[in-house]
Amino acid sequence: GGHLEALAHESSGKMGITRNSYKKRRATGGKQPQFRKKRVYELGRAAANTRIGVKRMRTVRVRGGHIKNRALRLDHGTFSWGSEGISKPSRILDVNYNATNNELVRTKTLVKNAVVSVDATPFRQWYLQHYGVELGRKAEDQGKVSKKVTKKREGRVKQSGQLDSAVSDQFKAGRVLAVVASRPGQSGRCDGYILEGQELAFYQKKMQKKKSKKEAA
Repeated sequence: GGHLEALAHESSGKMGITRNSYKKRRATGGKQPQFRKKRVYELGRAAANTRIGVKRMRTVRVRGGHIKNRALRLDHGTFSWGSEGISKPSRILDVNYNATNNELVRTKTLVKNAVVSVDATPFRQWYLQHYGVELGRKAEDQGKVSKKVTKKREGRVKQSGQLDSAVSDQFKAGRVLAVVASRPGQSGRCDGYILEGQELAFYQKKMQKKKSKKEAA
């Protein structure tokens, strides 16, 4: 497998991706001597560059005979709602922000810590069933239920408190901002959590700044 591929790279004279330390310069800027050839345990592989699309997966045999799931295309993931203590599978709609590189936003590349928009429907449905409140709609549009269910739901609302307006406002557009916490190119999954509180405010501010800069240009 990988050993033969690496040897083939060496013999053919092609440049393989390596993670060794002697290719790096010293802290002072000086070059280090290459005291040996590349080793298989130092090899690196091309980035997965996972995009949004119909699920497409590749398996990669790695060191120790283990298998990595390399996701090339993904359009769904499981996202948790921290303050409510639930997680739901949801469709990934768009990549909105990436602190590393704007190119990853333009190309809609899914990587860990990318800020994405996910479909709000599963979370809206759960909230309606649990609290009797349909997010993004007026109170008079709600359906009628028994007194017992109403009392139970009121108790839940009292216990959990009022939902953050910055989160509830997003439900009007049918999508919520979330952060990818898994590594799609390593695990083959794109899971994460819904942004809330100070973290949501931080990213919204960053995106607004980027938007206004774009408009000015």
